[in-house]
Amino acid sequence: MAKWIGPTKRQRVKLARWLMQEDRQVKEGPYSREEEHHKHVWWQVMCLTGVDYFSTLGYQPGIAALAAGALSPIATLILILLTLFGALPIYRRVASISPHGEGSIAMLEHLLSWWQGKFLVLCLLGFVATDFIITITLSAADATAHIVENPLVPAFFHGQIVPITLILIALLGVVFLKGFREAIGLAVFLVAIYLLLNLVVVATGVKELLHHPTAITDWRSALFAQHSSPLMMLAVSALLFPKLALGLSGFETGVAVMPLVKGKHGDTEEQPVGRIRNTYKLLTTAALIMSFFLMTSSVVTTVLIPPAQFQPGGSANGRALAYLAHQYLGNQFGTLYDLSTITILWFAGASAMAGLLNIVPRYLPRYGMAPNWARATRPLVLVYTAIAFIVTLIFEANVDAQGGAYATGVLVLMSSAAFAVTLAAHREQSRRGTILFGSITAVFIYTTIVNIFERPEGIKIASFFIGTIVLTSLTSRVWRSTELRVGCMEMDEAALQFLAQEEESQGTIRLIANRLNEGNEQEYYWKEKEVREDNHIPATDSVLFLEVQISDASEFDNTIVVKGVQVGPYRILRAQGAAVPNVIAAILFYIRDRTGKLPHAYFGWIEGNPIQYLLRFILFGEGDIAVVTREVLRKAEKNPDRRPVIHVGG
Repeated sequence: MAKWIGPTKRQRVKLARWLMQEDRQVKEGPYSREEEHHKHVWWQVMCLTGVDYFSTLGYQPGIAALAAGALSPIATLILILLTLFGALPIYRRVASISPHGEGSIAMLEHLLSWWQGKFLVLCLLGFVATDFIITITLSAADATAHIVENPLVPAFFHGQIVPITLILIALLGVVFLKGFREAIGLAVFLVAIYLLLNLVVVATGVKELLHHPTAITDWRSALFAQHSSPLMMLAVSALLFPKLALGLSGFETGVAVMPLVKGKHGDTEEQPVGRIRNTYKLLTTAALIMSFFLMTSSVVTTVLIPPAQFQPGGSANGRALAYLAHQYLGNQFGTLYDLSTITILWFAGASAMAGLLNIVPRYLPRYGMAPNWARATRPLVLVYTAIAFIVTLIFEANVDAQGGAYATGVLVLMSSAAFAVTLAAHREQSRRGTILFGSITAVFIYTTIVNIFERPEGIKIASFFIGTIVLTSLTSRVWRSTELRVGCMEMDEAALQFLAQEEESQGTIRLIANRLNEGNEQEYYWKEKEVREDNHIPATDSVLFLEVQISDASEFDNTIVVKGVQVGPYRILRAQGAAVPNVIAAILFYIRDRTGKLPHAYFGWIEGNPIQYLLRFILFGEGDIAVVTREVLRKAEKNPDRRPVIHVGG
């Protein structure tokens, strides 16, 4: 028997290079940066959101009927009212505040500063991951349901639901590994065909109801047999409608694709008025179309399909409209409807994968919370595909079982958007807006809590993603904390003049690190005297003072602003940044490159617990400044002869 040797070193290196290669095609999903895309008419972009939003019609009516029974149309009506008078106003406001596609998460990031804002973003990213991963697995599972329940498909496929779903997910991963170019033209075609076929099915269902009014009578009799009065029906429906929350899934995507929307000629990046107005049209039109189909599909499926068919194993489970298409329009039309549904569901999974691939680049690198391999898309595709496999196996490719997890991700994101808009209205001192949006926020929070208690699998999955993201993010932040971490350097005229004076001198450029206290002449006099004595600096050599003030220690990479300040005879370079050691190192490199001289920086000894100082550095950007500055310099400059010199005395 031949012995398997395995891949050679050259093959492993080649594979690693291929995995780490940046694939710009994958990046061109609906959530990437706006400068990478051509602009499109708003209704075309609406179709791109529609592959996520409208595709839920493939399973929403069946899930609604299974959850609410005969009350499904009434519960759906409540959902529609929440869509039009709750979610739509919220996301129109999000679009106006965040017109570059950042969405509600970025709004909360800006409204909540320091580490609490970053931690909230990490938690919300866990729910985003839940939303997108379940979009992939749920869409693939429902596509499988449409495959195996088609009467023209051989019976062999009926017992292969999980394998077929895994194959669909694997194909999605393979496409993204090879390179996927998201095309709005394809989305427009798919959505147009899909909505047209749904319109035919719904119209046929309405026609059947008109020809067989006894079906409506039987439905009304069943309602009143279970509930004594219309008021009781409304009350029970209000309690049941959170189970139907999948019908709210398109709004976050709607604002995420804003950079693709064509505005008007006079738009600027600061004030893209035309883009915002056209996004209003996008959101409103999508909400109206979805509301129409949610209401009509709920009525015709609930009234025309026997309740037993909605149960697990029933022919309408996860495919209620497809059931009607086969039942009343024949297997040929029903097969065409199945193919259209399978295609748009698969495309919804592709859109979700594109969204996942843009989560890491949009947030985590700015926080210093992404490992180096996460900069490449192919390793992320493998990770997300593996997670989708695990989720599919856990839920056994069951559409109904995954509905709660999907709804949890959607509702938490919508609740966060409502909260962000409420907080923004409060800061703008708009009492009316605060009350209005606060009320909507309360409704979404109630809906989210009910969904979590009734279907806890969603919060379990989200907790896993949150824990994983937080753990890996904090590990990466600690690991990368001694990087140079400089966006750019800005020095005012006074600071540049101080450097020019030092450049003209024949001596060494010496900088004394100082923690700003009183900022008077006496402070600098005693500090200079102490440093000169400890380090034996000649009295004839001039010195500059270097002071760093922390702007926001939770930031990782930011612009360093340096100002020159004169206090009596003492010259001070006063800077702002996220971390004192990294800012000092960046300034030392800047001085070296500008003057051609190696600067010498002087520090005092710090006494205390080194672990305490390490935590202070990670959390507050301070700590044992001299030691960390030396490490930052060492990592950034491998040649010791070109490395600025650090002195510690005391």
